[in-house]
Amino acid sequence: MATETLWTGENGVRLERLVTSGPYVIDGERIELENNVYLIGDSETVLVVDASHDANAIAEATAGRTVPAIVLTHGHLDHINAAPETSDLVDALALLHSEDAMLWEQAHGQRTGPHRTPGGTLKNGEEFVIAGLRLQVLHTPGHTPGSVSIYAPEAGWVLTGDTLFPGGPGATGRPFSSFPQIIESIESTLFELPEDTAVYPGHGDSTTIGAEKPSLQEWKDRGH
Repeated sequence: MATETLWTGENGVRLERLVTSGPYVIDGERIELENNVYLIGDSETVLVVDASHDANAIAEATAGRTVPAIVLTHGHLDHINAAPETSDLVDALALLHSEDAMLWEQAHGQRTGPHRTPGGTLKNGEEFVIAGLRLQVLHTPGHTPGSVSIYAPEAGWVLTGDTLFPGGPGATGRPFSSFPQIIESIESTLFELPEDTAVYPGHGDSTTIGAEKPSLQEWKDRGH
């Protein structure tokens, strides 16, 4: 699978998107679901954001580069189903917010081996520096209790997982989800970012903070 370069910065650091797909059951219906896997780094080092469906494709896209970690935006199965195998292939630990630990347990609790549990927890305000690019972890709960977004302030983009999409917030009809909480996360955290910040979600196309901000009241009124 080919990656798409979404942004390029100084000294070769870049943001790439790999689209993976696999079977997934939503509301009792089995579908083929596409996910965005993001790769942040340069020719030597790359951070993986979400490990969805296809560990081999992720390993191939990162081949020849050191992977310091696999950051998981939240614990829903389609974002973590390939995490243990990807960890094995690229020799990196998966990191997940502690409030989504129960979702990992549901998905991988019976697994044995070195990567059967997340290798660390993500915390609000935590920072990573990858190939000279500073990344901030923003806790944006609502879709799940431990949902996070990954913000690159100097680059002007944010990876929102399933918290914010073009046209509104992520779904909140599942266990552990909360519509008031996701609205609070969007309003008080994501909509505080500059309006020209590019938004790259866990599925589908990108948008900007400025494009979505005027619709906030509409989302509150419709309740989803």
